[in-house]
This record gives sequence, structure tokens and C-alpha cells, in this order.
Amino acid sequence: IAMNKSKKAIGLFVVGTLMVVFGIVLRFVGPIIIHDQIVKNIVIDPKNEMSYTLWKDVPVPLFMSVNFFNILNPIEVLAGGKPMVEQRGPYVYRKRIQKQNITFHPNDTVSYLEYRRYFFEPSMSVGNESDVVTIPNMLVLGAAVMMENMPYAVRLMVSATFKTFKEGPFLTKSVGELMWGYDSKLVDFLNKWFPGMLPFTGNFGIFSEFNNSNTGLFTVHTGKDDIRLIYKVDSWNGLSKLTNWRTPQCNMINGTAGQMWPPFMTKQSTLPFYSPDACRSLELIYQREGIMAGIPLYRYVAPKTMFANGSDYAPNEGFCPCRQSGLLNISSCKFNAPLFISHPHFYNADPVLLDYVLGLHPTEDQHGLFMDIHPMTGVPLNVSIRLQLNLYMKSVSGVGETGKISEVVMPMIWFEESGYIDGEILTTFHTNLVVLPMVMEYVQYCFIGLGLASILAALLVYHSGKVRLLFPHVSHKSEYTPHIFVNI
Repeated sequence: IAMNKSKKAIGLFVVGTLMVVFGIVLRFVGPIIIHDQIVKNIVIDPKNEMSYTLWKDVPVPLFMSVNFFNILNPIEVLAGGKPMVEQRGPYVYRKRIQKQNITFHPNDTVSYLEYRRYFFEPSMSVGNESDVVTIPNMLVLGAAVMMENMPYAVRLMVSATFKTFKEGPFLTKSVGELMWGYDSKLVDFLNKWFPGMLPFTGNFGIFSEFNNSNTGLFTVHTGKDDIRLIYKVDSWNGLSKLTNWRTPQCNMINGTAGQMWPPFMTKQSTLPFYSPDACRSLELIYQREGIMAGIPLYRYVAPKTMFANGSDYAPNEGFCPCRQSGLLNISSCKFNAPLFISHPHFYNADPVLLDYVLGLHPTEDQHGLFMDIHPMTGVPLNVSIRLQLNLYMKSVSGVGETGKISEVVMPMIWFEESGYIDGEILTTFHTNLVVLPMVMEYVQYCFIGLGLASILAALLVYHSGKVRLLFPHVSHKSEYTPHIFVNI
């Protein structure tokens, strides 16, 4: 019997030791397995069905919310008064994007054109596209500033042209017309007699060039040769650098196309991306950790230096000529039109900008932009990019339409591009990247725990066997007990 128990003890000890060793090995090998699986499954390759679909068709809810700054006192503004605005919106559009003309290259890059379409969502909006708002007339006030240094006679002729076509300093139009275009006899005249003078043809609208259009030819790394390069832009429209700005640093095309980033991020990682709409590369910085539907995330936000002027942040000198901090002058890539990008309501901008316009109330919660990224994969879980379009306007002599308008950077609209992962994709994401690693972690601890328990059991069995060898009669209670009582 003692020999059997010794064999059992040895067996338990061997099994327990193997389980402990396997658990320890799993603890070190598990993260490597997960790392390799992530690398294997996120490379831009049609064979990676889920990640390729996520990259190619972006099958998640995407929206663009537009808010107009309706001018309440246009007559006073024309007379030199301070503009007073009220925010009208949001008017929400569902955005659909799809990559087409996808071409893979031998150097492990892929080229594509990404097309975007917008569909109005009445149930998510404050009103209909038929709602009427009043904003500055970019055709008149923008052209006036652009022609400020031209001969006086030319300015008089331009003003006469505006009068002929009944173009005033302000537009009172429906949301749909301002967004997607309205018929302008002035635009028709200029396109007919001065072809190429305007950067667009047909109806004139703020987003008329956005709908059913692409964002340019992107060529990005697939990550096949080096996962650290995945999604990073190799060229845009054949360019490896821009020509709009004044310094090589500002002309750099950095980061990704703004939809996904390389995996295995740390809190020191940043989110650089190139935005064709902003005509430059931008970069977000880490703010805090968070959780969405049980999935860990890092939140990235815009640094205060993003739109700072050259005086406040020297590296931005190349984006000048600048005005106050908080404004990006995009005239160099918008046909010299006096347009500026900022955060909504001049959030994070020089406070003096708020003194020139009444009705602005910036807050981080409503007007700051952010991206929530799953750091292990670089996939965005929740995104909100908020930007404001502003027109620099002033009185220009010879152009009667400008009246006595005071010099001001006038907010026209601000818009939010947002998206989030949900539904089946979120479930799959959670299962593969949260549940399975957690199960693997629990399994390794279970193996170590069961192994230690088996070793302890083996020691107890072995110890009990040795006791029986030393005291073989202890178990014969019927013979040994009476002998004790007799001696007593």
C-alpha cells in the first residue's frame, strides 16, 4: 500500500510540476501569441476579412453635424457694429465612405481614392434643410479682401459687377442651398467669360465640392514589411511633401490618413495624420485612459499649439501669415480666399477673438476634438473631429458692398465629423481583443494554481506513506487499543 501511495505521490508531483511550468510558459508566451496575431490580422490584405473591410468600407456609423452662425444684426454689422450670432444646428448627415481604385504595389504600399457621400438625417437634426439662415457672402466679402491691393478702378468695376448680379454682403439662404449649392448668376457669368478664375463650376455651396467626391490619391504602407509603418502615408496625389507652406517642416506629410494608426501604442505615442481639408498634417496628443463597452482606450486631443501662431509657437511660423493664436490661415491652399480654420467657438484660441463677435461660448466638452483609440491595435473606437470655418472680412474702399464693416474674423459654420464602432464589429472586437486575452490570462493562473495544488497533494500523500512505513500497526485499532487500556 505504501509503495502505491509513493507512486501516486510521484505522479501527482510530475503532473503538478508540468502544469506549473506550462502556466509560467503561457504567461510569457501568451502576449507574444497575441502580438503575432494582431500583426498578422491587421496588415492591409484582402485575406484579413474583418480588418480589410474595416479599412476599405469603414462599415461603422459615421456622421457630419453642421452648425451655422446665423447673423442676427446684418444691418448693424454693415454700419460697423459688432456682429451678433446665434448657433443654428446641428443639421446632421450620415456619411458613407468607400475606397475605390485600390492598387497594391511591390514595395508594400497600396493606393486608393476614398469617395464620400452625405445623406441628411432629419430625425437627428434640429430642423430641415429648408431652414433659412444668414451668413457672410464669401463671394463678395472674400473677393473684396483679395482685391484690396488692386487698383481703385478695378475695385469699382468689381463692385459694379456685384450690383449687376444683385450680390450683397450677406446671404439669407436655406441650409440645403448653403451646404450643397445654389444657383448664382455671378458664378455662371464668371465661369462663362473667365473660365478657370473660380475653383469650382456649377452651383456654389460650402460643401458642394465634398459630396460624391474623393479626398485625393493616397498611397499608404500596408504594414507587411514593417508593422510600425502600417497606414502611414507614403504620398498624396503623388506628392511626398506639400508646397503650400513656407517651411519644409510645415510642408511635411506626416502620419496616417486619419482613420487608423499603427498598433502597440504607449502613452508617449501621438496621433499624426494628414488632412487634405486642412491642407496640412495635424497631430493629437495623449490625454487619459478610458473604457468603452469593456474595451480599454487612450483618449487623444488637440494640443493648444495646434493652431497657435508663429509668435506663440515657433514651429508654426511656416503656416503664416498669421493672425491671433487659434487660427490657421488656409488661404494658400484655397485660392488665396481669406479663410481660416479654428476650433468651434474659438475654443483654445486667443480670447480677444471672442471680443469681436457676440454669442460665442466655447467649452471643451462641446467644442474640443478627440479620438478614443484602442492602443493595442491602433483602431479608433470613438471619434469626434470638430472644426470651424471663418471668413476674414473688412471694409474695402471702392467696394461699396463692404460698407463700414469692421475688421473681424467672422465665424460662418462649425462642423463635427464623428464615428464609433458598434454592433457586430464591436462584439467581435471585444471577443478577440478583450475576452480571449482575459481567458488566456485566467487559464495560465489556473494551470499554476492547479499545479501547485497537485504538488502539495503529492507531498501530503508521500508524507502519509512514510508515516505508515514507520508505524505499520497504527492502523490495527482492534488489537492496539485494548492493550493501551490494560496498561492503564
